[in-house]
Amino acid sequence: MFSKKKRVERVLPRHIAMIMDGNGRWAKKRGLPRTAGHSAGSKTFKDIARYANKIGIKYLTVYAFSTENWKRPKDEVDNIMNILREYLKDAKNFKDENISMQFIGNIDVLPDDLKELISNCEEESKDATGMHLNIALNYGGRDELVHAVQGIAREVAEGRVECSEITEQLISERLYTKGQPDPDFIIRPSGEFRLSNYLIWQSAYAEFWFSDVLWPDFSPRHLEKAIDDYNLRNRRFGGV
Repeated sequence: MFSKKKRVERVLPRHIAMIMDGNGRWAKKRGLPRTAGHSAGSKTFKDIARYANKIGIKYLTVYAFSTENWKRPKDEVDNIMNILREYLKDAKNFKDENISMQFIGNIDVLPDDLKELISNCEEESKDATGMHLNIALNYGGRDELVHAVQGIAREVAEGRVECSEITEQLISERLYTKGQPDPDFIIRPSGEFRLSNYLIWQSAYAEFWFSDVLWPDFSPRHLEKAIDDYNLRNRRFGGV
């Protein structure tokens, strides 16, 4: 008699981070303005967020707009912000998705109407019990660390923290992602092979997956392929 081989259960990353890259190149390939690429990328984001929630991902963080993206042409920046406005205005129609939302980054410098929409969206979704969605907006990994260090320095100056009490755990608790697990898996489509100042503290032991697919063409099928590859990794965290 042949023994049946035990089926190995697929392991889902608890926290996936994505760099939504390639919108401009997607548009250029089709002879369209870059703004069309961002609109297409926004639809992909919604589809992927819903699918990730559906399959049981607990945390999803997406890189929507970096601290460096302000260098782009003003009309492109304005278009990205308008797409975000429309998404936030429409977010209340997706309460059945049961997704809690949080914006990470320096939100203070954004227009007042956008800050109000962000605040409302976070408040209205805070009791959701499904996936937690982080949208990194005006975010930079180095900027986040500067922000955290400045906060700790103030606490030291005020006598609330001793220098000897500054640990990795304390720094993690001063980051925008405080209270959340670090990403297990970082996905970057578009053919680039770098972090681009994204979650540089939190990614210390993350697995990476790169693809030539431009973000607007990224689909649940690609996410499934990435997760299958993740399951082939042997995560030792510095051990043997």
